[in-house]
Amino acid sequence: MERTGRHAFLVGAGILLSRLVGLVRQRVFSKYFGLFDAADAFSAALRIPNFLQNLFGEGVLSASFIPVYARLLAERDEEEAGRVAGAIAAILALTTSVLVLIGVLATPYLIDAIAPGFHDAKRELTIRLVRILFPGVGMLVMSAWCLGILNSHRKFFLSYSAGVVWNLAMITTLVAFRRLDPNALAIALAWGSVAGSSLQFGVQLPVVLRLARGLRLRLETHAAPVRQVLRSFGPVFVSRGVVQISAYVDSLLSSLLGQGAVAGLANAQTLYLLPVSLFGMSISAAELPAMSSTLGDREQVAGLLRQRLNAGLRRIAFFIVPSAMAFLALGDVIAGALFETGRFTHADTLYVWGILAGSAVGLLASTLGRLYSSTYYALRDTRTPLRYAVIRVALTAALGYLAAIWLPGWIGLAPRWGVAGLTASAGVAGWVEFLFLRRSLNTRIGGTGLPASLTAKLWSSAIAGAAAAWGVKLALGPLNPIVVAILILTPYGIVYFTAGWLLRIEESAQLFAKVFRLTPSNP
Repeated sequence: MERTGRHAFLVGAGILLSRLVGLVRQRVFSKYFGLFDAADAFSAALRIPNFLQNLFGEGVLSASFIPVYARLLAERDEEEAGRVAGAIAAILALTTSVLVLIGVLATPYLIDAIAPGFHDAKRELTIRLVRILFPGVGMLVMSAWCLGILNSHRKFFLSYSAGVVWNLAMITTLVAFRRLDPNALAIALAWGSVAGSSLQFGVQLPVVLRLARGLRLRLETHAAPVRQVLRSFGPVFVSRGVVQISAYVDSLLSSLLGQGAVAGLANAQTLYLLPVSLFGMSISAAELPAMSSTLGDREQVAGLLRQRLNAGLRRIAFFIVPSAMAFLALGDVIAGALFETGRFTHADTLYVWGILAGSAVGLLASTLGRLYSSTYYALRDTRTPLRYAVIRVALTAALGYLAAIWLPGWIGLAPRWGVAGLTASAGVAGWVEFLFLRRSLNTRIGGTGLPASLTAKLWSSAIAGAAAAWGVKLALGPLNPIVVAILILTPYGIVYFTAGWLLRIEESAQLFAKVFRLTPSNP
């Protein structure tokens, strides 16, 4: 059985590098924009073209293209693999070009649909920003095509670290034009985003052209593998569209909750997506090509998939549980260290903490659910995840409306705190989806999931770490937020991993073994 630990490490390393630079970008953004109208406008504007990117981007191509392309490579049919890759690239390029043009022309209607709470100058600024940002989406979609090629050839680091250049382009723009007023700076930043999107595609393309031998950019759909990709593409496309409705609902509701709500949600999502990407996405992305390349009869394939899935679930949970606890108990420390500078105040930090605590509710479910979905895709089943995604989005919309619009008034909070209810309700819906995914897959390949004893040990270790961190926090006086974060989060991590080792959690023991093996012995 192919070992994917190194591959998951490379994915994680690439994502970590990209996300760290992304955090720097968000910190610089917060410094110059705070949580004022220009920040709301740019955050909403970036979300609208991202709808198209997410529809045609990594998630869809990973589910539909990689299983077919990776199997052709496993069967050593490189010529046919090249033909499929070229056909999919041509279809994507044509489709996204048409949709980008439509998006630019229809921008005012999109703003009315996704941010009805924006009016007058704020609305006009958002329209202008969206029209600038849309062309860059085509480049990001083609970057996702590159990622599919690179991942299938097990070239994980480049595909996931390429986002660094997009973030660097935006950071450079912010610093270079920092003396502009916020509205003008937002417009300059939108152009910087388009330049970064082009660079992100450009750094991957030469390696893709070298790997994909026989690549021919042709609009052909008659080949059986291409038709298989397109058949899978449909349900996944609809599934991603359903998921994007959830993002649409979040944006719409947050635009109704007052100044800073949209930007606050964007800041919290930046932090929330860090563990999702580092641990959920890295393991799922590394496993998908390996699962898709599994050969044998039905029982052999089921056994191998079950073994891979259970091992992946353990690795994900080992890192996600302490992340969720940190967001819940120490979110102010994390948000303060990353964003509290310039126009971003301590009150803004507490606001983002509330939103982040809500996000912690469904963090474990969403990351474990990614790996379950990857297993379905490896089985060439894209319809089952779609059904459960529809259920999740329906729950998210219903619960989100109640929690965001009605709940703050019922418990005496300001309307802007409804964003925290929005993220918490999405987490509840995420758990429902995860349970459906697990139950259905278990009937196909046998029992999977985390042992109850392991789950109890992980949460016990995280609670012990949080208690130690709060002890340090209460003892500290007023200090720089970054210093505070170092002094509090370091003991949190040490106590968590040590408690895991004492409780005989296998992943913690392996981590300690690696650390001490790398430590030079005393003479």
